[in-house]
Amino acid sequence: MRGNVSPALLELQHLNYLYLSDNDFGGSHIPKFIGSFKNLRQLKLRDSNFTGDVPYELGNLTNLQTLELGGNIGLRIENLEWLSRLSLLSYLDLSSINLNKTKWLHEITKLPLLKSLFLSNCQLSSTLPLPAFDIFANSSLPSLDSLDLSINDLTSNFSFQWLFNFTKSAISIDVSRNQLDGPLPEAFGELMFLQDLRLQENMFHGGIPKFTRNFNHVRSINMSYNLLNQPLVELFQNLSEITSLEYLDLSYNQLYGPLPDITGLSSLKELRLNNNQVKEFPPQSLGQPSSLVHLYLSNNQIKGSLPNLSVFWNLRGLYLGSNLLEGTITDDHFANLTQLKDLDLSFNNLSCNLTSDRLLPFQLEIVHLSHCNMGPHFPKWIQTQNSLLELDISFASISDTIPHWLWNMPHMITFNISHNLIGGRLPDLSSKIALRRVIDLSHNNFSGPIPSFVFHSVEVRLSKNMLSGSISHICRISSASYIKILDLSDNQLSGELPECWMNINDLLVLNLGNNKFRGKIPFTLGALYQLQTLHLRNNSLIGDLPSSLRNCTKLRMIDLGENELTGNIPTWIGTYLTSLTIVSLRFNKFHGNIPPTICHLTNIQILDLSRNNISGKIPRCLNNFTSLVQRNGSTESTEVMVPDDQIFPCAFNLHWYFDDILVQWKGQESQYGKLGLLKGIDLSSNNLVGTIPQEFSDLRGLVFLNLSINHLTGNIISEIGEMEMLEWLDLSRNQLSGNIPNSLASLHFLSVLDLSYNNLTGMIPLGTQLQSFNSSVYAGNSKLCGLPLTKCPGDPPRPSVTNRSNGNNVEQDDGIVTREFYICMTVGFATGFWAVVGTLFLKHSWRHSYFNFWNKIGDWIYVTTILYMKRFKRKFHD
Repeated sequence: MRGNVSPALLELQHLNYLYLSDNDFGGSHIPKFIGSFKNLRQLKLRDSNFTGDVPYELGNLTNLQTLELGGNIGLRIENLEWLSRLSLLSYLDLSSINLNKTKWLHEITKLPLLKSLFLSNCQLSSTLPLPAFDIFANSSLPSLDSLDLSINDLTSNFSFQWLFNFTKSAISIDVSRNQLDGPLPEAFGELMFLQDLRLQENMFHGGIPKFTRNFNHVRSINMSYNLLNQPLVELFQNLSEITSLEYLDLSYNQLYGPLPDITGLSSLKELRLNNNQVKEFPPQSLGQPSSLVHLYLSNNQIKGSLPNLSVFWNLRGLYLGSNLLEGTITDDHFANLTQLKDLDLSFNNLSCNLTSDRLLPFQLEIVHLSHCNMGPHFPKWIQTQNSLLELDISFASISDTIPHWLWNMPHMITFNISHNLIGGRLPDLSSKIALRRVIDLSHNNFSGPIPSFVFHSVEVRLSKNMLSGSISHICRISSASYIKILDLSDNQLSGELPECWMNINDLLVLNLGNNKFRGKIPFTLGALYQLQTLHLRNNSLIGDLPSSLRNCTKLRMIDLGENELTGNIPTWIGTYLTSLTIVSLRFNKFHGNIPPTICHLTNIQILDLSRNNISGKIPRCLNNFTSLVQRNGSTESTEVMVPDDQIFPCAFNLHWYFDDILVQWKGQESQYGKLGLLKGIDLSSNNLVGTIPQEFSDLRGLVFLNLSINHLTGNIISEIGEMEMLEWLDLSRNQLSGNIPNSLASLHFLSVLDLSYNNLTGMIPLGTQLQSFNSSVYAGNSKLCGLPLTKCPGDPPRPSVTNRSNGNNVEQDDGIVTREFYICMTVGFATGFWAVVGTLFLKHSWRHSYFNFWNKIGDWIYVTTILYMKRFKRKFHD
């Protein structure tokens, strides 16, 4: 339903129920006349795109029992006094409405019959507009059955003081995604009727205490993404008497030790312990909980061989990826798992030896066996799995060809056989592959032309093969194509790029780099309005950049390096493509000046214009590069994610595309993937003139700066020491003059420096950093002196003492550093070293405690960092 709420409803004077949820009223206001329906008992307006102020007239609905206004993010409430007049209200949902300016808690206490309260994402804080205990003087406080205060800014200091006064008979409590910290409050143990507890994405530490044994009715507990650091044996002992528990999520914590016996949790169906520090997985530790349906233990530190899992005859999902498992997987491991549907054993050190001689007991839907050795031949047991939706056997040491039966899998949606040595030609299977959504055949030995069927998928990854021919048949793709990622890089594709890209205008990633394409960049690339990443590096493309690219306003990376592109660098790069974080136009034939509009790229991390014919002066506005001014790693993401509605079921990491870039790094060309940590400017090998702008010193986050092989003059900027993150500085082969600034010696991260072949003069500043470089970095500056070059005129001679007994110049002892001194120093060091190391070596308990201490410190830092980053990103997106 669209449009406005019609006043014709006023004719329904005896209306009891008004349900208008899940519609689109186009941002219109909630009509005030709704307040005239005196008999109304239920009013549901959730998720209907209402905006503006919630009308005060709703307070006239004195018979109202249910009020749902949640999900309308455009609604405002600054005064909730009208709410207290709804004395019969039992169900209230104001989620996603900002209540930060209201006396929300004060008004809710005046609703004595309230049973269900939903205030998720209401920007609530623990700073309330009235003294805390004045609220609880009211003897008619509501007793809630369901409470949802998730996605707010509540802290433990005050929240729990009033929360437990409302929830003594609660069945469901959700306070996830807040700022609650400290140990789990003991008052939770008094909630005898609780069934569903959600505390995830907070900062609780410690463990799950013994009082949880009182949870006689609890069916679901979620405490993921916290800082829990309890031995698993102790934790499960405290939970062992909760026989009603069906769902337990403790993922993304710091829980450690072997996985204990969980037999006592006889109703447990789903256990999530992924991303912790589980160490062991012996068969006898799990008991026989036949109720278990899903077991998540991925991203832990589980060692040893895979145990026999036949006791879990109800298991549908087994997730053990990214551990330290080793050995061989055989049919016996899965003997009784007739219900198994999802299997993830990827990123271990396993070999797969499942046979097709006897019928396997399961029909898998999702298979993730990346990094499981199953070559050299293609595993035939996969042919028996007729229900496969996702198959990932990348990094599997397969050097075979693809068997014909694999293309006939009727339900396959995700297909990843990358990073093998699989060869042969790809058949044209347009009629058989209509359901494919993700095809990853990259890093293999496929040859021949690209068949047209691949362009009917959502993701196509064919990089690093030996594919050849043109891609002109892309013009035959229907305009209804849903392709999002197209990566054909590192092949032998040739010909001109087709002029029909408007047919696939939902494209997010286009990577055609490292091929043999020629001609001009197609004008129709400008029709890719959703494009975020464009790689055309290392081809033979010519001509100017088409002005239509200015329409690709969502571009975050553009890599056109190593072509033969000409013309000026267009001004529209800075005015239209303001989301750019990576710009590489290196090794082309661009000329003219660097346009000042490039300074509008405030998110830029890497700007590489090297090896062109660019002239003029360096713009003085480069300190507008906000990302380069900040010293911390960039928060800008260079990953691209395909929306989940295009891939079903969710294909784990396959629907992410991780960008990389080729940069000149410390004198060598390197392919870089962790782009959030790399920040730099490379303007080398051009015809730039003038001085180095003083504004460069504001770029405190810059990691590398290369201005070499230009015609720059003047002094090195005196405040260069303020660029404290600098690791690589190359100013060689210019016409710089004057002294080397003393502040250069304070760049403690500087590991590569080249100031050679300039006109620098004077003494090299003293400091461990500058004297540690080879003298070649200062070569070609005839008036430069001091270590590591020759000493400067007038410098005192380096200290030496003449041995008058024989007339030779030799260095003598100073009378303190004697042979006895060296003997004592050696004995003292050995004694101290073995006192510590020997004790750790001989005394097992001390050694274990010592290394366990440092392990915990490291894990604490890691998990804390992840939590804060996640919280920051959530607030940024919210």
